[in-house]
Amino acid sequence: MKIIEKYITRELLLPFLAVISILTGLFVSFSTARLLASAVTETLGLLVMLQLVALKTIIALEVLIPISFYVAVIYGLSRLSRDQEMNIFRSVGFSDYRILYTVLMIAIPVGIVSGALSLYVRPWAYAESYILDAQAEAELNANRFQAGRFYGSEKSGRVIFVQAKDDSGTRMEEVFHFIKKAGISEIVVAKEAIQHQQLSLEQQSHTELFDGYIYHLAYPEGKDSAIRYEKMTYFNENDQIKWHRRKAAPTRILWESEQPRDIAELQWRLSRPVATILLALIAVSFTRVAPRQSKSDKTYLVAATVFAIYYNLSGLAQTWVEQGVVNATLGIWWLYLLLFIIAGVLLPGSRQKLFKRQ
Repeated sequence: MKIIEKYITRELLLPFLAVISILTGLFVSFSTARLLASAVTETLGLLVMLQLVALKTIIALEVLIPISFYVAVIYGLSRLSRDQEMNIFRSVGFSDYRILYTVLMIAIPVGIVSGALSLYVRPWAYAESYILDAQAEAELNANRFQAGRFYGSEKSGRVIFVQAKDDSGTRMEEVFHFIKKAGISEIVVAKEAIQHQQLSLEQQSHTELFDGYIYHLAYPEGKDSAIRYEKMTYFNENDQIKWHRRKAAPTRILWESEQPRDIAELQWRLSRPVATILLALIAVSFTRVAPRQSKSDKTYLVAATVFAIYYNLSGLAQTWVEQGVVNATLGIWWLYLLLFIIAGVLLPGSRQKLFKRQ
């Protein structure tokens, strides 16, 4: 029997590795295309773009792993049933429940890996990606400027000019910064500036300006002013990091929080291994194929529909917890209770039909 279990394990793990490789490759291609379209390479360079792609891929793995194993179970067991290998297994005393047990023994470690990624690796990846995003989106960012060129932003109305930069790219000379806001035009000039990048979510990126002037031009009212300074610190605003900080928060911090958003984020992380195992059990019920008959097209269509419904409901369940529509005790767990009931009905309720010969 050990030989059969190893054989089934191989027939599930090989398609699992193939599917997750394909999905990961597609995600990497999509993320790279998006970052190239947003001109991140011009802002922070190719190396940082690759780092962002890697971090976003790590974050996506918590979703890619469950769906990959879900597809692998459907594909692997459908092939065994279609080729009548299931009949051979039963003829030597390997019952349908042993097959289900074997799937479960594979699903548990896969679910543990997915849960570990969600609980510990995902927050770290989010924190690092937010820091890189903040550096890329910062308006006054030394990395985005080449010496001797003017740079303008239609979004904020800024115009920036840097006469010279050192080899490190963080020290600038003869800086000109113009912005128009609330009816006042502000011009900042400095003989020297030093860029300090954001290294953590708690630390905000900023630029230190030395030996310069600040001009406020309110020409309709004629109330212009000029201020000379020896040193000034300019902070880059980034509301996105504050809004998404909970996704980068360590799990232990979320565990102690009573905020609905934090509770929803914690429950999402905890649900990853549960989702992996329950989806795998439901996938087993899609693999009842009659000998000499192929139902693969219909099987994959139904399976894709079920996963799409689950994925949309999972996002809805998390939103309900965030908005307080569902209390924290029930949280998102009603969805997984529903999956558990479905799996219980399809599997034990079909004892005589599972992999049945027709």
